[in-house]
Amino acid sequence: MIDPQTLNELIAFSKELATASADFIRQHFRSDYTVETKDDTTPVTIADRGAEEIMRKLILNRYPDHGVLGEEFGVDNPDAEYQWVLDPIDGTKNFVAGSTHFGTLIALTETKANTDTMQPILGVINQPITRDFLVGTGERAWLNDRPVQVRPCQRIEDALLLTTSPFTYARYHNAAAYEALTHRAMRYRTWGDCHGYFLVAIGGADVMADPIVNYWDIAALLPIVTGAGGTLTDWRGNDLMVTRGDKGAIATGGSIHADVIAALNP
Repeated sequence: MIDPQTLNELIAFSKELATASADFIRQHFRSDYTVETKDDTTPVTIADRGAEEIMRKLILNRYPDHGVLGEEFGVDNPDAEYQWVLDPIDGTKNFVAGSTHFGTLIALTETKANTDTMQPILGVINQPITRDFLVGTGERAWLNDRPVQVRPCQRIEDALLLTTSPFTYARYHNAAAYEALTHRAMRYRTWGDCHGYFLVAIGGADVMADPIVNYWDIAALLPIVTGAGGTLTDWRGNDLMVTRGDKGAIATGGSIHADVIAALNP
């Protein structure tokens, strides 16, 4: 169990990671670079790989006993009690399009006692262009050192619903139920990837839905959304750290979460 002083030190270090990676990413934003396609058909750039390398080196120097799991370079020291989980650019498709709807995800996880489940104790969404640093601990969340919280929303009909892509739901879930939910919501927008969860946490949106996500996407999001007073589960309302994203992710301000899950799983 991490004591408050150590947690504050880790938050400060996560900001160092965010600052160093952001400095590198900004050099390549809207610049001339090669976009490669990975085996999973997603794009990757020098900005993704270079930013992760920078963060890995900083972690190794400061916390050599910690492990690191990153989207681009896999896992180091997988049996470590504490693991840093990195997604250097969440929303690479947006990044290569010149959009600012992307961010760097940084999480620190701790292995639960007598289990193999990694529990996030610290999460960061950092936006290199706007220089927004959103951090959460599961109990509290701050945007640029200012406390943030989800906004009240009592009905789906009053909600702003966000998603990353509206075209993939039929592959993984009940597409008709999701379509019906989009029509019930007051507004529906595709301000997705980590930007959507960012907006839920700071009180700008009410629901963010992804039909499938990766572990390095959700590890940072959980302590941020819950720290801001919201709820983040898989598509059926289960623990994301158990399903690890393959059952999707639903983030809400909390008060309508059960209604959203029920609507998605009639």
